[in-house]
Amino acid sequence: MTLIKSISGIRGTIGGDVGEGLSPLDIVKFVGAFGHWINEQQGGQATQMIIGRDARISGPMVSGLAVSTLQGLGIDVIDLGLSTTPTVEMAVIHEKAAGGIILTASHNPKEWNALKLLNSKGEFISGAEGQEVLAIAESESFSFAGVDDLGSLTTDDTWIDKHIEKVLELPNVDVVSITGRKFKVVIDCVNSTGGISLPPLLRALGVEEVVELYCEPSGEFPHDPEPLPEHLTELSAKVKESGAHLGFSVDPDVDRLAIVSENGAMFGEEYTLVAIADYILGENSGATVSNLSSSRALRDVTEKHGQKHFASAVGEVNVVAMMKAEKAVIGGEGNGGIIVPDLHYGRDALVGIALFLSHLAKSGKTCSELRATYPEYHMSKNKIELTPNIDVDNVLELMASKNSSENVSTVDGVKIDYEDGWVHLRKSNTEPIIRVYSESTSAEKAQSLAEKIIDDVNAIVH
Repeated sequence: MTLIKSISGIRGTIGGDVGEGLSPLDIVKFVGAFGHWINEQQGGQATQMIIGRDARISGPMVSGLAVSTLQGLGIDVIDLGLSTTPTVEMAVIHEKAAGGIILTASHNPKEWNALKLLNSKGEFISGAEGQEVLAIAESESFSFAGVDDLGSLTTDDTWIDKHIEKVLELPNVDVVSITGRKFKVVIDCVNSTGGISLPPLLRALGVEEVVELYCEPSGEFPHDPEPLPEHLTELSAKVKESGAHLGFSVDPDVDRLAIVSENGAMFGEEYTLVAIADYILGENSGATVSNLSSSRALRDVTEKHGQKHFASAVGEVNVVAMMKAEKAVIGGEGNGGIIVPDLHYGRDALVGIALFLSHLAKSGKTCSELRATYPEYHMSKNKIELTPNIDVDNVLELMASKNSSENVSTVDGVKIDYEDGWVHLRKSNTEPIIRVYSESTSAEKAQSLAEKIIDDVNAIVH
């Protein structure tokens, strides 16, 4: 059984002893701490919060505990029920709520669940704020409201429709062009809330035919729910077999988007953001932002449009902070996470689908032809396992010094940029390992860059 307490939220497996899994007592403690922190942010005033969940089997149990705990703190709750992470984020903004909680373990298997914590802007709380919440939980220094001051509960299942309406209102979403292409699209929603959000979105966009795979929000994931190529073989086969123009897959909380081309080939999770940024920059001027572990292809496409690209530390909170600082018109992460500030500052597969289809429709190309217009990069992902007594920070400092003749960033671990690729070393927050991501113009070159760096690290620690 596992319980991971991080600055971005609390996640764990359902069942087991208190403190060893995401038990009912742990749920109440951490929701209580977050609700108390929200009340403090509001100066003790009457507070309203949004809650929503993906379709995990444990969702109703976790939601019931979370809602009751917030009411017990005197907080009024709007419960969206089955929803998506970006939908809850948007509801916080437009309902002018003090914060929100999304009950989802994202791409993790069905035995997991989590509390993702949002501030009043509908954005994930910062690292410093997360530490405050964890400290409150640890000390259990919160108290509950008296019987006359308990919070109310309102249910609202209209927010997915409202979310879709707001996507359609974006000037760069071109329903006329999409309708004109008479697209046939296959979707794989892993039996979670993509199944109740993607079909109505695609119909509203004018897609002619939607072939649905696993769109029943039962929480029984038919395969590993992370939208990676090895998990999307059935979607790929269905796209080819049915003669569809393309396929889409989302993770259980619908903030990551993977695309399959008409020939069954993966568009590439890194290239979801690249393609959409290419489209946005063709319509609007402005910067782009991705994290240090995302593909160089975004930088290349951005510079092709005469704009500037910026790289943040890994993590959605860090990407959003840099997007705001640089007034970026598009940003995100290389895992298929698209952030469009004209809608909201959160990864959102629904707006990603709308913009990608607009781009594809107006290009006049097939999906594979569009993919061929982008720079070809390949990524390799490795890790170095270390003994707990090794000073990882010191190892990273030595690696930065050793490679000082190259373009080195120490914003988040150590990233070394070479002419034909890059290597990014990051310390894990949960185990004694260094993650090693590398990219180059071929898979062999990417792996070779990684292996050289891994050898250098091993020479330091042994």
